[in-house]
Amino acid sequence: MPSVLIHIQNEDPVLGEVDELPGASDTIITVKNPRKRDGKDLAYLDPSVTTVIWPFSRINFIEVMLGEEEEDIITFVRE
Repeated sequence: MPSVLIHIQNEDPVLGEVDELPGASDTIITVKNPRKRDGKDLAYLDPSVTTVIWPFSRINFIEVMLGEEEEDIITFVRE
């Protein structure tokens, strides 16, 4: 499940997970476990909320964070 950092217009970025990355024809994004970048709850959401749906019209851009399986990339280092 990829983690994403969503930059919403006039708001702080929101960190969360998505089942799959949105496609070119999608108009919404469904985010699970939405939280601030530092892990704290979002003040404008009820603490019991686990999933939020945002329309792309409110989103500036989305950053896709590396997953655990992608962090094991081996590169060559010259010493």
